[in-house]
Amino acid sequence: MRTVWTMGFVAAAALSFCFPDFIVFRFTQAAIWAIALLGLVVLCGISGQFSFAQAALFGIGGYATAMIGNHTPLSVYWGLPAGALAGYAAGWALGRIAGGHSVWTQALVTYAFAIAFPQLLRWRLVEGWTGGVNGLYLDFPVPPAGLSNDRWTFLLALALLGGGLWLVRNLVDSRSGRAMRAARDHEVAATAQGIRVVEVRAIASGLAGALIGLAGCLSSFQFGYVGPGAYGFGLSVQMLFGLVIGGLQSPAGAIVGGLFLQFFPDLTAGLGRGLSGLLYAVLLIAAILVMPRGLAGAAETALAKLRRTPSVP
Repeated sequence: MRTVWTMGFVAAAALSFCFPDFIVFRFTQAAIWAIALLGLVVLCGISGQFSFAQAALFGIGGYATAMIGNHTPLSVYWGLPAGALAGYAAGWALGRIAGGHSVWTQALVTYAFAIAFPQLLRWRLVEGWTGGVNGLYLDFPVPPAGLSNDRWTFLLALALLGGGLWLVRNLVDSRSGRAMRAARDHEVAATAQGIRVVEVRAIASGLAGALIGLAGCLSSFQFGYVGPGAYGFGLSVQMLFGLVIGGLQSPAGAIVGGLFLQFFPDLTAGLGRGLSGLLYAVLLIAAILVMPRGLAGAAETALAKLRRTPSVP
């Protein structure tokens, strides 16, 4: 499977040179969605937590990059580690506060953070750094080897997505991943086995924040702008929708969800806002009832059944 995944990523990188920039731009956005959803796979699927804070974590990564580009002599590439570290710190703090409580409390705490974040960006004490209501613009550095901005951003996002998938796949199979799943499945039993549930959940929340913050950095690269209006509560709901459709317990579900979030709106654009919203609601209910593990989980189940089916001579 590692060979298959590697060949897929190499093929995607090669194909990016066969398409015009506006198509590459759209697939870049799909890869950015996938990195953010990969963080939610860690948070919701592996560790069993719930969050509405992903829009704020996405914004933290974007603003970390923009502030480095606007207020320091450093290259905006430093925004990648800075955004990931800032996302980890914010995610870890949220997990530390809400990780020991019920899912409902986690939802309320993260909802409050998501609502407060855009207002914090407009606060007078920090608007000199954040740009206030006007936001911040940033200039993307000259890409290497004569590549266009869109193609270089796609290759960068693809490489980071591959690294994120490798990290999450190894996390699932590791001792830490088993501890996260144990805390998800039965908190009391996990505690009895010596697992510090709150600390494990805080680490999972931090890793999720790092991936989502990294996606926010790439998004600021792509659009060259960050502003308070770009990180509203609707963005959090949109990411959760993509997670449910793609599959919240599978790293491959993050890729499926990213492609869905980017390209499915094209199919509903002609229906109008009301009918498209209704279609989204119906699709979400259908996915929960018919495919509780998402499209990726349904595909894995179908492949497992095919392997178990004896061949007829």
